Amino acid sequence: MKCVDDFRLRLGGQELVPIMVGGMGVDISTAELALETARLGGVGHISDAMVPTVADRRYNTKYVKNKLKQYKFNVANTDKAVVQFDMGLLAEATAHHVDATMGAKRGSGLIFINCMEKLTMNAPKETLRVRLKTAMDHGIDGITLAAGLHLGSFALIEDHPRFRDVQLGIIVSSLRALQLFIKKSARTGRLPDYVVIEGPLAGGHLGFGMDWAAYDLATIVVEIRDWLKAENLDIPLIPAGGIFTGTDAVNFLDMGAAAVQVATRFTVASECGLPPEVQQEYFKASENDIEVNTISPTGYPMRMLKNSPAIGDGIRPNCEAYGYLLDSSGSCQYIEAYNREVAAHPEAKKVKVWDKTCLCTHMRNFECWTCGQYTYRLKDTTRKNEDGSYQLLSAEHVFRDYQFSKDNKIALPA
Repeated sequence: MKCVDDFRLRLGGQELVPIMVGGMGVDISTAELALETARLGGVGHISDAMVPTVADRRYNTKYVKNKLKQYKFNVANTDKAVVQFDMGLLAEATAHHVDATMGAKRGSGLIFINCMEKLTMNAPKETLRVRLKTAMDHGIDGITLAAGLHLGSFALIEDHPRFRDVQLGIIVSSLRALQLFIKKSARTGRLPDYVVIEGPLAGGHLGFGMDWAAYDLATIVVEIRDWLKAENLDIPLIPAGGIFTGTDAVNFLDMGAAAVQVATRFTVASECGLPPEVQQEYFKASENDIEVNTISPTGYPMRMLKNSPAIGDGIRPNCEAYGYLLDSSGSCQYIEAYNREVAAHPEAKKVKVWDKTCLCTHMRNFECWTCGQYTYRLKDTTRKNEDGSYQLLSAEHVFRDYQFSKDNKIALPA
């Protein structure tokens, strides 16, 4: 009987344990989690989601405070077009995060950054270019383009000296999406170094509609695998979403996947950025506590726990401090929903907004409890303490369990 350690991922001239830990924002995939994954020989991710906010928390900078001070005059204005990010400061924040992480790297693995295209930041192309190039400037091993199709992303960085050196990957949920990307990026003469195929059971934003349950990850992987073979394209495929045990991973590796991407089980690792009280909510969750809804202002469906404080909260938009989801005209679906409810309830001290949420504020405060479909199984991966809480795991324990377990077994902590 095989285990994950019987396989190897070949990427960037290296042989790696074929385990990639996904890039969960905002700072849920911490530098500590990525560093531990790399030390163990796999591929870890940090996330560039709301990186100025992460820098303030991690490196004692004041990007959010200073931005709010600069644009405080606009707080009561429904038009947010004036609220712009300073590109130099955005680069500085990204540099802080990447420098600190790469400077602490040990072991034979790699550290990538998960770059979210849907963080449009009131200047989609310009802010994305700065984030990508700065990460490359400061030695990141690879970039995974996420939360969007990124049809023009390679073109934004093709003049960078590391364009053909750094590992560049994309996340897709269908063959059609991959075909569109390859066609659009053909002019750069650069194929992705790997493709993460994210299925319908993944956590957070999904690349499917509300009919997500009609799709199956294994079916999509086979379709993409066979198309690449027919086109004589050799691109490593990395399935993601619902891969809960080492045996689940081996099943995909046996069908030709180069590695697997996993995340849910690492949400309850001590190195994860979720506060301990939130991690306990993940442990306690039942299958009925998990839903896919449309409250994200990005327009993508999103999987989360039903008791997330972000659901139904009518907080005033915090665009002057954050504003990461403002489109090129300074608009956000939450602003529209909030203003609609304020107009409908002029006497209310605080309104309820059910159809959208202020994702920036609630992700920053760890109140949007996004999760994978199998989060309800986390309680079966650990031991219950005498006080009724659940024992947190180490990232090494979870990684090694994926790497060496067989027969769908999950090793409990000592």
